[in-house]
Amino acid sequence: MIKLAIFASGNGTNAQRISEYFATSDTVKVDCIIYNRKDAYVAERAKRLNIPAHYFTRDDFYTNGRVLEYLKEHEIDWVILAGFLWLVPEEILKAFPNRIINIHPALLPKYGGKGMYGEHVHEAVIANHEKESGITIHIVDHQYDKGTTLFQAKCQLTDKDTPDTLAAKIHELEQTYFPVVIEKTVTNEAR
Repeated sequence: MIKLAIFASGNGTNAQRISEYFATSDTVKVDCIIYNRKDAYVAERAKRLNIPAHYFTRDDFYTNGRVLEYLKEHEIDWVILAGFLWLVPEEILKAFPNRIINIHPALLPKYGGKGMYGEHVHEAVIANHEKESGITIHIVDHQYDKGTTLFQAKCQLTDKDTPDTLAAKIHELEQTYFPVVIEKTVTNEAR
């Protein structure tokens, strides 16, 4: 069984969708959801899904190694970033080489980097009168949104689109493609 740990920072809709997608899988399992904001709603979603959830601090992630220790104790094979906003530290990157996957709500390399997440991305796309946007699913490296692209899906924009309507289009793409791309990536690696 391929064991996933999902890292999240907020609401957790992608974490929930991924967990539900793999709930009946014979090959891939969401083993735990790890979150870095005490009030993150993803913890409630994990509880309802009967998936262990673990809160951690910035020190646990960057300084004292507790997050990496937790991942090793749980024998995690892949880390999935689903609305997780912190840059992954070198020690975790080394422990999971090319085995950390992120989703970004834009067509990278456009609109990536520190501070470019959620509504900030959608506002920038609209402000620049882009004709399309989309999602990028990529391998995580030591820089924000720079790792190898695994998959992109696009959506068209109109002059009537707002950051909110664009967010809805992006969310639909995320819900449709993220679990499928995760499955293809982690099962191909296992063979």
